[in-house]
Amino acid sequence: MAKIISVANQKGGVGKTTTAINLACGLAMANQKVLLIDMDPQFNATTGVGYEIDNKTLSMYHVFIGEKTLDEVIVKNIKENVDLAPSSIDVAAVDLILLEQKNNNQNVLKDQINLIKEGYDFIIIDCPPSLGLINRNGLAISDTVLIPIQAEHYAMHGVAQLLRTIKKVKETLNRNLTVEGVLVTMFDSRTRLAHDVLEEIMKTFGNKVYKAIIPRNIKISESSIEGKSIFEYDKSGPGALAHVEFVKEVLKENGRI
Repeated sequence: MAKIISVANQKGGVGKTTTAINLACGLAMANQKVLLIDMDPQFNATTGVGYEIDNKTLSMYHVFIGEKTLDEVIVKNIKENVDLAPSSIDVAAVDLILLEQKNNNQNVLKDQINLIKEGYDFIIIDCPPSLGLINRNGLAISDTVLIPIQAEHYAMHGVAQLLRTIKKVKETLNRNLTVEGVLVTMFDSRTRLAHDVLEEIMKTFGNKVYKAIIPRNIKISESSIEGKSIFEYDKSGPGALAHVEFVKEVLKENGRI
C-alpha cells in the first residue's frame, strides 16, 4: 500500500514543486512505483515533468468537481515508474466550488485515492501555497507532510500557520497525520544568513530536519523549465547529488532500503 506524502508550505518560492518532482523521480529511480499528484493551479509540477496541458487536458479540477475519477485523469508513465495526475489553471476555482458543496468537501481526494493507492509504493502530492480546502483535502488523506524551507530571509514565515493547519487536520480529519521531515532548500553556504537560518530551523524541528541540504543551484531551476528532473538534467551536479542523499533518507525512514 502506498505511503502518501504531501509536500506543503504556505510560503511560495521555497522549492516546494521542485522538491515534489525530484522526490517522485528519485523514488522511481529506486524502483518505487510513484504517483505525483499536482494540486497547484500554477501546474508547475505538471509541466516540470514534461507534460504539456491544453484546453482538453483532464486534470485534478475534473476530479474535485466530480466529473472524472482520479484514475481517469492519471497520465501513465510520464517518467519511468512515475504516473502523473495533472493540474491546470482551473484548479484555482476548486476552493470556492468545494466551499459551496459543504458536505464531504474535505474528503473528495481521500475517497479517490483510496480507490487507486494499492497500485503505488508512494503517492506524492504537490500542494498549492495556500491553506484552503485543496490543501485540507491533501492533508486529510496523507500519512505525512514534507515541508521544504528555504535558507533565506523570512524562512519560517508561514510555517507556523501550516503547523497550526496540520494540528487542526489531525484533530478533525486525520489523527495519524505527522511531519515526514523538513528539507532545507536554496542553501548558500557562503553567506552567514544561510547558516543562521539553518540553525533556526534545526532548533525548531530537531531531528525532523533532513541531513541532506539542497544548495542554491541554477540547474535545479532550469531542470523544471526543461520538463526534467535534476537527475536527468544535471546528474553529476551538486543539485542532483544533494537530492540523491535526500531521497535515500526518505527511503531509509520508510524502511524501503
